[in-house]
Amino acid sequence: MKYKIGFQGYGDEERKELHAAQPAENKPVKSVVQVRFPDNGRSLAYYNDKFDLHIGDIVFVDGKLEGVQGIVTEVSRSFRIRLSDYKRVIAVADTAVKGELFFGGSHLIAFDQDVIPYEKIRGWFLPPRTDEEVAVGYDDLGFSLDDLGGLNIRSEIADRGFDYYNRNKVLYICVDGSEGRALVKGTEVYEVSFEFSGGEIRNLNCGCFCSYRCKHEFAVLLQLRETLQKIQESYGDEYLESDYFAAINKGVLLSFTVDGDKSGKIVLG
Repeated sequence: MKYKIGFQGYGDEERKELHAAQPAENKPVKSVVQVRFPDNGRSLAYYNDKFDLHIGDIVFVDGKLEGVQGIVTEVSRSFRIRLSDYKRVIAVADTAVKGELFFGGSHLIAFDQDVIPYEKIRGWFLPPRTDEEVAVGYDDLGFSLDDLGGLNIRSEIADRGFDYYNRNKVLYICVDGSEGRALVKGTEVYEVSFEFSGGEIRNLNCGCFCSYRCKHEFAVLLQLRETLQKIQESYGDEYLESDYFAAINKGVLLSFTVDGDKSGKIVLG
């Protein structure tokens, strides 16, 4: 039986005012904001001149805490400061989500590319990309998703990857045509990319800067296999029509888009 959820990631005007971050549409409003960093418990003040920030927004800053996810806890629009005394807010996450999501086990699945696109979800966890120079190599040897023995991964690493998968550490995964991408929560959030065509995986790569097959990659392949099985069982027509799917961990979606709402609705049907 097919189930879907009609989802709107904000409920009322208070939600829009206090929590939703839509930097592409809002005119910048200068402010000094207090930002709390949950990963280390620190709270610091930053200058903002790029966004219209509100309490609850998820942001990234420059300086010593660059790359660490922060949450705005206070906003002051009346101030006079020395700019040399302040680091700045450099990015804000867009947490507004609207569209149809289908139940798929631990994850919710979208077949519309505008509902939970990769770059939007990436921005919930990771700062803007830098020009850091990296070297990437591929052996161009494919293997079947149904037989992960072709991955040539050490057994102890595969065991840790299975644990990651079993604990729902794969936060997000999508396949657009043959291009696949995923986000995995390890020591930090890592990006995994791959090609998937005709049931075969090629050019698998993880952002953890590992010189061998890693647990994050293995976890992603297990999640991909599970998600495709659920799509085949219940949503084959939707996937065939769009040649695209994205799946996001249920808890992640709710924590970023719904927590804190005082009103609003989720429509099941």
